[in-house]
Parts: sequence; structure tokens; C-alpha cells
Amino acid sequence: MARDRKQKIMTRLGEREVSPEGIVYFPRGLIGLEDKREFALLSVKDNNSPFLLLQCVTDPGLGLLVADPYAFLKDYDVKLENPDRKTLKIENVKQLAILVTVTIPQNKPENTTLNLQGPIVINTQARIGLQVPQTDADYPTHYRPIDG
Repeated sequence: MARDRKQKIMTRLGEREVSPEGIVYFPRGLIGLEDKREFALLSVKDNNSPFLLLQCVTDPGLGLLVADPYAFLKDYDVKLENPDRKTLKIENVKQLAILVTVTIPQNKPENTTLNLQGPIVINTQARIGLQVPQTDADYPTHYRPIDG
């Protein structure tokens, strides 16, 4: 029964409740944050927003704004090598969610950028995530969706 309990976590958006099923485990952490492994995906505003907060469960000060890249770029293609597929325990491509980190400069939302070179791939059923650099693709780290 205790496994069903929601956990309260602090975020920049205030206190939120997360169920154990809402926590994604990153076996390698994220680039530059290799020691942070458990994150929750939280809605920022409403369910129609392409933006989410990838909130570290153990560090309230660590939350990354992420977005669905397909809301801005229809032909975005993420390549996954076999070792990554195994780590993610992929059985079907429909299990996957692709997210990219978002940077919004202070007081300059018009300069918002998406990092297309370092997508975050999540198996939504197994709740396992990886950041998978796209080294062979010609994607920018600072894609401006307003220009695109």
C-alpha cells in the first residue's frame, strides 16, 4: 500500500505531488548532472502546452524546462543506437517520448531556444530515460522556434 502514496516535492513552481509511477529513472543521469537520477515530469501550465518541467526529485533547485520538439519542428529525427535501445527497454516505438531542453533568457522570451542536439528520450511504460546526444545529425544546440 505504501507504494501508492504520493510524494510531495518542491519545485520552482511550488509544491507538487508525484506518484511513484510519475518518476522517471535516468541510469546515467543527464549530461552535466550524472549524479541526479530520479526526475518527475510536471505540467507547467495546462495539458495543451508543449512545455513541461523535468524536476529532480531529490534536488528541489534542479528543474529543467523541456518541450515536445515536434510541436515546433515536424521532421525532427532522433537516432538511437542498440545499447541505448536496450537500456531504455524499448519494445515498441510508441513507448517513447522525445523531449528537448528549453532555454528562455531572462526578460527576453523572444530569444527562447531548443537544444535539438541533446534530446531526452523516455520509455513512458518502463519509466526509464536517457539523454542521447545526436552527434551525427546537423541539429543546433540553440534552435530558435520563432525563426523556424
